[in-house]
Amino acid sequence: MVLKIEQFPVRSDNFGVLIHDTEANVTASIDAPEFQPIVDRLADLGWDLDEILVTHHHEDHVEANLTLKTAYDCKIVGPAGKIPGVDRTVKDGDTFTFGTFEVQVIATPGHTLDHISYYLPAAKVAFVADTLFALGCGRVFEGTPEMMWESLAKLAALPDDTTIYCGHEYTQANAKFALTIEPENAELVARAAEIDQLRAEGKPTLPTTIAREKATNPFLRVDSPAIRKTLGLEGASQAEVFAEVRKRKDNF
Repeated sequence: MVLKIEQFPVRSDNFGVLIHDTEANVTASIDAPEFQPIVDRLADLGWDLDEILVTHHHEDHVEANLTLKTAYDCKIVGPAGKIPGVDRTVKDGDTFTFGTFEVQVIATPGHTLDHISYYLPAAKVAFVADTLFALGCGRVFEGTPEMMWESLAKLAALPDDTTIYCGHEYTQANAKFALTIEPENAELVARAAEIDQLRAEGKPTLPTTIAREKATNPFLRVDSPAIRKTLGLEGASQAEVFAEVRKRKDNF
């Protein structure tokens, strides 16, 4: 079993992601942010498009759903409600197969109420779109901070060696904020320098891993004594600490 993953920039700061099962010779796009870059990358790789696995309804993740469906006669999988062209709806706890791989659906609401993530345990990879970012998390547009924290906790519970693909290249800005929350985290300081170097060279900062995020991402580090002291929330709940970090990031 081999899962090839192709990540490439689209729009202003989104990522396109294609996954390809070499044994079954099937390909899926994770979301459909922009038509032409996806078509061009498929052509470069010699892959057809069999499915689109949609995470949530925001336009920058579904804009190309219908045009790709027309061009490739592909099937669209996603949460119920607002996904253009959806053929199969999935919800928390559902499993389905992509080629030879099992895909587990994890409900991760907060950014939107319909947001889901896709986890392929055999490939040790999860596609989390706008719930978890490298050194950050999505804004809470439709849910509540408590809901968003529960979603992040689900992702943090995945195995540490899980590779994480996110929806946007926000890492450099996230790093600047993270350093205001936990400035004495040596691993974070080193990672921020690495990120600056990658961006200076025009390279992506993603994918990341669960282990790396648990060590450096302030939104997952709500139990850190240093962060709690910085926020003046030593005795607060995890959700309360998360909500304060999210509030500060919104105003950063």
